[in-house]
Amino acid sequence: MTITYEPIGIIHSPFTEPAEMPIQPKGASGVLGHIDILPQFSDGLADLEGFSHIILLYHFHRVAGKRLRVTPFLDSTERGIFATRAPVRPNPIGISVVELQRIQGTRLSIANVDILDETPLLDIKPYVPEFDQFPVTRTGWLQQTAANVLHQTSDNRFK
Repeated sequence: MTITYEPIGIIHSPFTEPAEMPIQPKGASGVLGHIDILPQFSDGLADLEGFSHIILLYHFHRVAGKRLRVTPFLDSTERGIFATRAPVRPNPIGISVVELQRIQGTRLSIANVDILDETPLLDIKPYVPEFDQFPVTRTGWLQQTAANVLHQTSDNRFK
């Protein structure tokens, strides 16, 4: 089976190298960026401006290889890839919830960007708290370290 995706746009951010980037949007508070949507997808932007936050699905375009076990940024123990958000996945797809500030033509201005510059965008979905927030009862190995996300930056371990 072959699965093919076509990028719908390009994400732009101040981060040109993986090292020293925030590892999640919570650690990228105030970081500004923008998305240039390809013209053929512009009609799909109708009504999106009414949402304060959007979910971005994108391709980790600078990741080489894949691994099933990794040592994640917030831990020193090797973990299964599916118990992490590391980019060296069997399908290198990233997800981020960012703040949508405005739409001007096919350019979306966004905030809280934790994404590498020139990342291909695969999809946009509106963030809806009634759909997307759930009471959480456990967070696995991240229970002790998740709060460190505000200060943790990436390095080159997944390049």
